[in-house]
Amino acid sequence: MSIQLGQIAPDFVQNSTEGEIRFHEWLGNSWGILFSHPRNFTPVCTTELGEVARLAPEWEKRNVKVIGLSVDPVDAHEKWSADIEETQGHKLNFPLLADDDRKVSELYGLIHPDADPNITVRAVFIIDPNKKVRLTLTYPPSAGRNFAEILRVVDSLQLTDAQKVSTPVNWKQGDPVIIVPSVSDEEAKERFPQGFKTLKPYLRIVELDKQPAG
Repeated sequence: MSIQLGQIAPDFVQNSTEGEIRFHEWLGNSWGILFSHPRNFTPVCTTELGEVARLAPEWEKRNVKVIGLSVDPVDAHEKWSADIEETQGHKLNFPLLADDDRKVSELYGLIHPDADPNITVRAVFIIDPNKKVRLTLTYPPSAGRNFAEILRVVDSLQLTDAQKVSTPVNWKQGDPVIIVPSVSDEEAKERFPQGFKTLKPYLRIVELDKQPAG
């Protein structure tokens, strides 16, 4: 199954390191990040899970719940979590799905047979409070993810949901943003009294944190 942007993230019930997870119920009104791992006791995954645990204050600040997935049983997850804490210095502080029956992997299209029919790809799904999928990323098993980039996209999505702007290349919090083309210049002047710079009629730059002129 191919998960497309804007679709409702498939719901599921699955066992995890924190007991049974009813996914939509577990998400509640939070943003969510579901990310998959090829298998337990692998080096790249070990570093990733430690990093996600380290970022707990950042997820909480953004009202994001994170949940991992691996196609191994809970007892293996628990043994692996000890390795993660020992080598990465951070204990798991989020649930890790035990998808040994491949139920969630198949639901989310995480097994790509032409890559490897026995393990999941490294996938990421950002899901908003309405349970809609807002971002998908797929990495090969060999490449670790950049969770700073995933945080950056969450920041962009939350900002652009709240205001009629979009974020330019390499944007990060505090940088100038782009006024969306559907906003007229007249509306833009009302929305952004601090003023904005017009590079082209379709490319107008505004600094959200700047104080209004005058």
